[in-house]
This record gives sequence, C-alpha cells and structure tokens, in this order.
Amino acid sequence: MSIRILICGMGGRMGQQVLATLSTGYRDTVAVGGVDPNPCQGPLPCYASLSEVDTTADCIIDFSHHSGTMTLTEYAVSHHIPLVIATTGQTEEEMAMIRAAAEKIPVFYSANYSLGVALLVELAKKAAAAMPDADIEIVEKHHNRKLDAPSGTALMIANAIKTVRTQAQLLLGRSGMAKRAPEEIGIHAVRMGNIIGEHEVLIGTDSQTITIKHEAHSRTLFAEGAVAAAAFLVTRDAGLYDMKSLLN
Repeated sequence: MSIRILICGMGGRMGQQVLATLSTGYRDTVAVGGVDPNPCQGPLPCYASLSEVDTTADCIIDFSHHSGTMTLTEYAVSHHIPLVIATTGQTEEEMAMIRAAAEKIPVFYSANYSLGVALLVELAKKAAAAMPDADIEIVEKHHNRKLDAPSGTALMIANAIKTVRTQAQLLLGRSGMAKRAPEEIGIHAVRMGNIIGEHEVLIGTDSQTITIKHEAHSRTLFAEGAVAAAAFLVTRDAGLYDMKSLLN
C-alpha cells in the first residue's frame, strides 16, 4: 500500500514540487491533499487550515512557514502522524516545540533536504578537523525572495563544523575595521535573481585552500529528499531525525 502524504504549504513553489514528485509514485508515496490558506489548483482537496482536514494521512510534509510550528506540531502529535519539517528560520521557542513533538512522534527536521548537501556537511567536518589552523568561510546564495539570512543550510553547515571546532564562533557578515579572529566561521549571504541555492565552504591556510561547493539545479532535489524522508520516517519510533539519519 502506498504511503499517504498530506502537504502543508501545497500552494507554494515547493508544495507544488512535492505534489509533482508524489504524482510519479516516488518511493511508493501518494498525495491525499494539502493545506494552504491560499486556494490551490488541482484535483486534490486543499484545506485552508489543519483544523479543516478530514482525510487520513500516514505522514505530513511541511513546506509552509515556520510561524505555523505550534499548530503543525500540535496537530501531528494529537493525530499521531509522523512529521517532515522542511521550513527554516525557526526561533528557539519553535525549535523547542519541534523537540517536544519528537518525544511523542517521529519528526524529521533538516534545513536542507539535498543528499548532496548532507555529503558536503560531512566533507566539511572532515576537512575542518584535518586542518585545525585553517580559516573557514561559508558563502550562500539564494533567490531574491528568500526571507531568512543567513540560510538555514548555511547555519546547519556551520554548526556541524563547530562539532569538530568546539571554540568556533559564527560571524554573520563582515564589515568595519577589525582583524579576523582565529576561531571565526564567517557566513555571507547573497540574494539575487532566481538562484535556487548555492553553498560554498572555503577552508584555507596561508599555503592552501580547499573549496567544497554544492549547487542546486532544480527544486526537484529538495522535494525528492523530503519524500524520501517521509518514506523513512513512517517506519520509525518517536524521535528527532535528520539527513544524517537518512544517510546512515
């Protein structure tokens, strides 16, 4: 039997991309409906809010907005439905809601659902550990409609590097008259045009530089990653999972 998916944010760009991916039967999944305050086009039911949903789902994929975290997690917990969260920009309070929900249901949370980005993170950690005296800078580029800066993915990469550079401090942008501190990880955001997503990690010493870069050519990769996460999640116990869990 196919895994039934409810899409939150179905009317948005990524919601529509998830819908298109599900329509192919990717990972033996099927869409049963969506949630969006704006009207959605297509044959599937589209509810204005989660409280109006009257269809059964095996998992929720959320590509809406982080401001809906409370409603989303409360609904998933009360209906015992695994939850894939693909929004970024959560506050500390919202992250606490996600962690609390994961104590009761399986929750998959990642700032980026690309397998390639997950590999970039692991490579960056290895390089940072192997070159303990190197400077590290992260440059991320996105379209001019993206709301959060730096991107959730850039922060995810930086925080992963901090697990092997425990004294590192994040510097969001650079300006003024000051020397670079040895333990800084600089993060720089570019917003222009229709760039889907680029993340570049530069790890350099006085004598050499390693550059690790990932470019997204299509939003399909994020939809496929979220659907793969849903297929993974429905067989899991309560807990908080991420792309590393999926890779392993």
